[in-house]
Amino acid sequence: MSERKPVAIAVAPNGGRRTQADHPALPLTPAELARVAAECRDAGAAMIHTHVRDRDGAHLLDAEAYRAAIAAIRAEVGQDLVLQITSESLGRYRPEEQMAVVRAVRPEAVSLALRELAPDPAAEPAFAEFLSWLKRERVAPQIILYAPEEAVRLAEMQRRGLVPWDEIPVLFVLGRYVAGQTSLPPDLLPFLAPDAPRSRSWMVCAFGRHEAACALAAALLGGDIRVGFENNLLLPDGSVAGSNADLVRAVAEPLTRTGGSLAGAASLRAAWGG
Repeated sequence: MSERKPVAIAVAPNGGRRTQADHPALPLTPAELARVAAECRDAGAAMIHTHVRDRDGAHLLDAEAYRAAIAAIRAEVGQDLVLQITSESLGRYRPEEQMAVVRAVRPEAVSLALRELAPDPAAEPAFAEFLSWLKRERVAPQIILYAPEEAVRLAEMQRRGLVPWDEIPVLFVLGRYVAGQTSLPPDLLPFLAPDAPRSRSWMVCAFGRHEAACALAAALLGGDIRVGFENNLLLPDGSVAGSNADLVRAVAEPLTRTGGSLAGAASLRAAWGG
């Protein structure tokens, strides 16, 4: 009988949309991010997915802001968490600007939305060159996929030699950033259909109070999971979570109670080729 794969939990503690008016514990400053990183590590997280903000609290892609956040988090948790930055545009940045900030920061890991950075065939050569740069610099990419069709396109790009890895980590997004969005576990099934491309390292994030149910379904099917205030503020019972760490515990505890185990940062780095 095969053993269940240890599950890596990532926390996305702030995102680029919500503010402390949505939840007073949403971290915005480097010091707040560092404190949340330590709390989530202690709750079972192996990775933190970070956004930074400008002085008005708006989404920002800025190398100096990222360096400050990274330094604060590393000072608090060392190498206990994989530290992933976002390249998300939120409608404010062009693909060349998104890729430029990653080149300037040279982070440990970065999330990349296929639909933003390679929206059409004309954008594919620049994206392919950027992926080659990531590989040379040993920056771990995770490709964000919002629909199964995007997974098919990514597989086709791999076949055409535009992706310089045989396996590249992906994040399946169950649902969209819309008011009242609530994901459900069956939303995962199209990504895992028999004819769908297979990724060895895949992760799931979901919206709303069923985030934990979606995450646990993914874990049981061999995936890793991402939770946090970026996508959801609610515990499984519908009450407001007190912290990001509460959302990590909401998936870590049932996983371990049912015989599963948690992957640490070192295991996730190894799985991602770090």
